[in-house]
Amino acid sequence: MSDVPVLSAENVCAGYPGVPVLAGVDVSLHAGCVLGIVGPNGAGKTTLLRAVTGIVPLQRGKIRIWGKDLSQWSRPALARTLAVVPQSGPLIFDFSVREVVAMGRMPHQSPWAGESTGDRLAVDHALETAEMLALQHRSYLDLSGGEQRRALFARALAQEPRILLLDEPTSHLDPGQGTGLMETARNMARHDRMAVMVILHDLNMAALYCDLLVVLKDGKVWEHGTPGEVLTPEILRSVYEVPVAVIEHPGTGGPQVLINPSASAGNG
Repeated sequence: MSDVPVLSAENVCAGYPGVPVLAGVDVSLHAGCVLGIVGPNGAGKTTLLRAVTGIVPLQRGKIRIWGKDLSQWSRPALARTLAVVPQSGPLIFDFSVREVVAMGRMPHQSPWAGESTGDRLAVDHALETAEMLALQHRSYLDLSGGEQRRALFARALAQEPRILLLDEPTSHLDPGQGTGLMETARNMARHDRMAVMVILHDLNMAALYCDLLVVLKDGKVWEHGTPGEVLTPEILRSVYEVPVAVIEHPGTGGPQVLINPSASAGNG
């Protein structure tokens, strides 16, 4: 892992009109790394992702990509470098899945140039990787929530980014599909040196697939480190305010988080 981050947030304060959310957040993302962002609802996870992409303006602090301030990036250049899989896709028109995925090629195309052979190959590869080839001619609007998530994942892959940002990518997916998506993201980090930042609510998924974790609470970085360093009963109780137990995962030897209802009952 390189010592130079491909993306860094330094003392970032951001939010919405009259609603401050992030209060001095520092985060670094490196090539080849899967960085998980976890924390309770309202902690600022999605706001951090939106600040990183320039959707939410900074009130203070700096965002840098490849060492260059975010404000110095043009939108097309940023889209060729960074791709986002949002929580949902606000598409209202009747596009096919293939047309949705092909939208990921727009940053690489000249105006009015049309689709090239390279574009078609990139779309085919993205559809295959996201296991959406069989659904490519279906209407996006007719897909289930989980299928729409996979279509948006394929669209991001079609951009051929160096940085991939995922906002709760496993929501609406069954365990097999969620595991497959996270396996794909981790493999791209390992083999293609992609930098992946992923927001997760599933702490066990975070333990299995993330190299490092950042815990946000009340708009601040509460803890950061490896899953083994972060996913401890003491830290999780202080962040989520519920009784938990952490055991050794029988397959990986890493942490496995269990909600501890007996402790909760005992506290009553």
